[in-house]
Amino acid sequence: MTKFEFEAIGTHWQIDIQNNLSKEREVVLLQKINDRIVKFDLDYSRFREDSLVTKMSKESGEFELSEDADLMMMLYKKMYDVTSGLVTPLIGQVLVDAGYDANYSLSPKHLTKPKTWDEVIKWESPKLTLSEPVVLDFGAGGKGYLVDIVSEIIEGEGVQSYCVDAGGDMRQKNVTGEKLKVGLEHPDDSTMVIGTIDILNQSLCGSAGNRRKWRNFHHVISPETLSSPKDILAVWTLADTTILADILTTGLFFVTPETLAKHFDFQYLIIYSDYSMKKSVGFNAEIFTS
Repeated sequence: MTKFEFEAIGTHWQIDIQNNLSKEREVVLLQKINDRIVKFDLDYSRFREDSLVTKMSKESGEFELSEDADLMMMLYKKMYDVTSGLVTPLIGQVLVDAGYDANYSLSPKHLTKPKTWDEVIKWESPKLTLSEPVVLDFGAGGKGYLVDIVSEIIEGEGVQSYCVDAGGDMRQKNVTGEKLKVGLEHPDDSTMVIGTIDILNQSLCGSAGNRRKWRNFHHVISPETLSSPKDILAVWTLADTTILADILTTGLFFVTPETLAKHFDFQYLIIYSDYSMKKSVGFNAEIFTS
């Protein structure tokens, strides 16, 4: 087995490959992965002064994104429409003003509702046109999409069985049918799990308010109420792609799973603030009761 571990885009990555790759192939593959992560970060990070997103926060006009940006932009637009604007890349300035800024000041200022997609954004792949400078945030689906991109790089090297895990957002594939058992982190104690789930040829993502929490906020903030949802402690989703699983974890903080299920194919588990749970039939987790 080949194993890579490294830090990137503010989180820990672990990549497990079933094949025993030669040292030469390991070096080549890891370099390809690192190069693509750097490019992704330079495009979409609002925490880097030299990123394209930071440039967009200072200038209006037309910007050219990577060739694979269309899938992400189209999914964001669909989620924006399905959630009536509650999942939006325009949440960036709200997050900054709430204190989740490039310096992690965690010191809230006055918050203002973001403008609508049609007021600011025009997308014609690969061109993104902004009518005014704006702070975009792709945190709802960006990490998941990068996991998918890295997975495609791995598959492009002839690898068929692997797991890419970026801070809990993971994609697993195994041609032999061997499942991967994954622990579901307790929303109040990161050293514990509330259950486990076996996944096979799927993507699993989770989101909880305990990891990035300050004052009355966590990393999910409603563009309508300008506050963080308090009725949900944690969400997990299973889907065929990691970008979809990732962005749905944010969507489930705002709208019902029944609403999202009309438009997307996924399974889910939600833990509410009173520790009650709701899960889909296909989310075959073993939940510990004590």
